[in-house]
Amino acid sequence: MNTNGFLQIGVIKMLEVHKNYVLDENQQPIAVQIPIAEFEKIEEIIEDYGLAKLMEEVEEEPLSKDEAIKYYQSLKDKNVAS
Repeated sequence: MNTNGFLQIGVIKMLEVHKNYVLDENQQPIAVQIPIAEFEKIEEIIEDYGLAKLMEEVEEEPLSKDEAIKYYQSLKDKNVAS
């Protein structure tokens, strides 16, 4: 993240992040609040990046689109249950 509030992913995608700092009783920053839509977009970007990296590492036969969707959903369901 650079200092002007934009999250840079690679060279192409830029996402403006609207940050609100949460301060403690000594006026020291302890957390950051961002709008849920921006959080969800960041989460999606990170997830896509992780999936792309995983796909680069796998040397197995690729799944069909339907198989991939089913497998991905099973991973999401497993992570939600954890």
